Amino acid sequence: MKVQKNTIVSLKYRLTDAQDNLIEESAGPMIYLHGGYDGTFPKIEEAVDGHDVGYETTIQLEPNDAFGDYDPELLKIEARSRFPEPLEVGMQFEGLLDDEQSASEDDDDEDPLIYTVTDLAEDKVVLDGNHPLAGLALKFWLQIADVRQATEEELEDGHPQGAFGLEVEDDLDLDDEQPPQTVMQRPTLH
Repeated sequence: MKVQKNTIVSLKYRLTDAQDNLIEESAGPMIYLHGGYDGTFPKIEEAVDGHDVGYETTIQLEPNDAFGDYDPELLKIEARSRFPEPLEVGMQFEGLLDDEQSASEDDDDEDPLIYTVTDLAEDKVVLDGNHPLAGLALKFWLQIADVRQATEEELEDGHPQGAFGLEVEDDLDLDDEQPPQTVMQRPTLH
């Protein structure tokens, strides 16, 4: 079966930066609903569309085709007392940038920002809301591992069965006085 709209595609992949430094290699396949359901980057869908199992290709994605440009406005410094202990660099928290952004974002389909702790001081925490790969050109080696027709349930849900993005304990409004909740899992590629 060829990759086409409304098929479930399994891809093996290797992700490097533009200088071929390894960022991530798939332990298992990336599985997504093909055909514009936002399960992966559009350029990846374009690269495998119409091809069969076993097809391999390498593509390069510029930042605007992947995780976007690095935005220095997404750096935030907060009081350390607002965070749970122990607090470590690399921990992630879900939240809104500020009240202005949340007021302008009436669309419930918007993904919340994930802030990563990038630095710690005695009484301050530096948070970065950029994706760790923002601003980077990325190379993907892709191989189609499997293709099958999507079920009616998968088409209604817009993703393969059992495929969920972020799982979080609670929302975090960084301008609120409630302590933030940690992110349990964060997908890298979609």
